[in-house]
Amino acid sequence: MTSQQDSALHSDAANPSRREQILRAAAQLFAERGSRSVGVDDVGAAVGVTGPAIYRHFASKDAMLAEMLLRISERLLAGGTERIAAAGDSPVDQLRALVEFQVDFALDNPALITVQDRDLGALTDRDARQVRQLQRRYVEEWVAVLARVHPGDSTAACRARAHALFGLINSTPHSAGRVARPAMAELLAGMAMAAATS
Repeated sequence: MTSQQDSALHSDAANPSRREQILRAAAQLFAERGSRSVGVDDVGAAVGVTGPAIYRHFASKDAMLAEMLLRISERLLAGGTERIAAAGDSPVDQLRALVEFQVDFALDNPALITVQDRDLGALTDRDARQVRQLQRRYVEEWVAVLARVHPGDSTAACRARAHALFGLINSTPHSAGRVARPAMAELLAGMAMAAATS
């Protein structure tokens, strides 16, 4: 659990707070076994505290999952928006910036990608609505850029393109470690750009 991966949950990855350490451990366990199969005691053991000590930071395991998915959804939206703004006026440069951002996020946070994909349905309705709203806003950032790259495409086609790109990029938890990270980043970004601009 001391991996630097899945640091998107941390405000300071080099010095995570106890709360952030708990979230990272929970993300690893949820990714390995599914959130429903992990108990508070399991998370406590992973960070070297008793299960009851977790309750000083989180009201429940469900609260951990909700904060985890809300944080990463907020991080993706903020990061994507920043990358677009920093890329200048060229739609292709904006798209490249988004692709590189998503590739880095996926490679650096494989457990979070798995949890986000698999355990969203375990959230309460209220938390799931918040996460989905943030996710939709992130997708719409991509759709707007893709619409400028492909001005003849409908909004629906651009949205389908965006989801296909996420599928390609977010498949990394299934292949992580088989190819060195720099090579994997280059491979994924190249494939994603080729797919996005075809």
